[in-house]
Amino acid sequence: MTATAPTDVRPDPPESPGADDASLTRFGYRQELHRSMGRYASFAAGFSFISVLTTVFQFFAFGYSFGGAAFFWTWPAVLIGQLLVACCFAELAARYPLSGAIYQWSTRLSTPAFGWFAGWIMVIGQVVVVAAAALALQVVLPAIWSGFQLFGGDPAPTTPTGAANAALLAVVLLAFTTAVNLLDNRVMSAINRVGVTAEIIGAVLIVVLLFTHSERGTGVTLHTGGQGGAIGALLVGSFTAAYVLIGFDSAGELSEETRSPRRTAPRTILLALASAGVIGGLLVLGGLLAAPSLTDGRLATEGLSYVLTSSLGDGIGKALLAVVVIAIAVATLAIQTAGSRMLFSMARDGVLPFSRALAKVSPRTGMPGLTAIVVGVAAALLGLLNLASPEAFLAIGTTCIAMLYLAYAMVTGPMLVRRLRGGIGGSQDVDELGKPLFSLGRWGLPVNVVALVYGLAMTVNLAWPRAAVYDPAGGHWYFQWFTALFLLATVLVGVVYRLWRARRWAAAPVATA
Repeated sequence: MTATAPTDVRPDPPESPGADDASLTRFGYRQELHRSMGRYASFAAGFSFISVLTTVFQFFAFGYSFGGAAFFWTWPAVLIGQLLVACCFAELAARYPLSGAIYQWSTRLSTPAFGWFAGWIMVIGQVVVVAAAALALQVVLPAIWSGFQLFGGDPAPTTPTGAANAALLAVVLLAFTTAVNLLDNRVMSAINRVGVTAEIIGAVLIVVLLFTHSERGTGVTLHTGGQGGAIGALLVGSFTAAYVLIGFDSAGELSEETRSPRRTAPRTILLALASAGVIGGLLVLGGLLAAPSLTDGRLATEGLSYVLTSSLGDGIGKALLAVVVIAIAVATLAIQTAGSRMLFSMARDGVLPFSRALAKVSPRTGMPGLTAIVVGVAAALLGLLNLASPEAFLAIGTTCIAMLYLAYAMVTGPMLVRRLRGGIGGSQDVDELGKPLFSLGRWGLPVNVVALVYGLAMTVNLAWPRAAVYDPAGGHWYFQWFTALFLLATVLVGVVYRLWRARRWAAAPVATA
């Protein structure tokens, strides 16, 4: 483990105790990132990654097309499972307040090699999530104004013209978020806070309007009506909730930029997920109740955009869709930031190619600029897969979910082993105010067990090569197996790099990665 001494270290702001920096040195690191985020900024980091407006609008049509109205019930099921995972993460965030949380937690709970693979899978997954979030603009912008459909033709993301247009819009958005990630982290945090505030206000307003324009009762959620029966609704329909309710660990990813992280991060992890879960569930239910028709096919192709513009009128509907655009932009920014911190954390330990350059932090901005560029460029290239085929849109989205679920399980698994051996460790027992760290107490073991089982089961569910889901047109076996193949390729590339690195160090022990 290595640390690079900063050429300039800002004095702590009055409200930021120097104990935060002292805590970091216990792990062998220097304070290089600027610690300027408070509780709301920490909450905003997790909430904006989840971004209920972005993801519900992006995947509502998919969930309804397979599960019918009954896919609503997959939402509380997934939310409960993810809350169990979040409780485990909250314990770890209090004990290991470090950037690159998934990598750091897995490494310290297991072995450096296992932790490296957890971080590697997580960072690749985050890059895919960034691409998928940026592609979500296609679901909203053409619905606001047809002029945003620059390629002409059908704007639906699953059509050739819609997929091509989505790729173009995604590249433009990623250029913007990359530029913001090169600025001072206080600017990035301010944009994130403003965006999250607008998203929460907009989401609550949308929920209220949907429920006041209901066309039917809640009993409709007892009917599947999609592709397959109840099993299809629960398994495939759960993809919508699974995609939305991820990224709550971002508050932990930004721990080194947060004041009093041992106290703040555990609470904001849980608050971000719980609030997003409630708002998202109400959005799904409100959309089902307010849709002008459940049988005309539009709800399964256009999703909530169709409900807003049809039920509330073009004026109000498009104004609310503009809020969704803000949410998508802020979500893309937050996810890219989390991914860049994961790269930085791994590079700081010297376990990636070009680690020295990737670990460099600007003393002026307090940001690891190169990692933001790498994540942005990689996500843009991945988003361009949409030009190859419309099916790439869904393949990219589901792949990133499966990768993050697997990375989460690579934390809850070692955590369970450590718990069975007597404890989950940590460098101290109290937070910055001298109070006991967040702990599940006697509930820790059962919560950990269920969280791990749930995470592994959901990973298998997401990666299962269903032709009806991943290759509905037929003839593209590689899309049907895309998630499994991408996961396998990610692991194999990691194995090859680790073997090459081990041989290089054996031949020249003084060489650096």
